[in-house]
Amino acid sequence: MSKAHFEVFVDAADDYRWRLVHDNGNILADSGEGYASKQKAKQGIESVKRNAPDADVVEE
Repeated sequence: MSKAHFEVFVDAADDYRWRLVHDNGNILADSGEGYASKQKAKQGIESVKRNAPDADVVEE
C-alpha cells in the first residue's frame, strides 16, 4: 500500500496545483506551476505517474 497521496488544491492566485504528500505529512513533490483548471492539474499528476515510475537518479 502506498505511503503517499496526491492532493489538488487552489493557491493564493486561484490556480490549481498538486502536491505528493507522504503519510507523515512531508511534501515529497509539487507541481511547480499553477494550472487554470482542476482537470489540467490532474493531468499533470497522471503525467508524473506515467512518465516517471522508474526514473533514474542523476548525481551532478
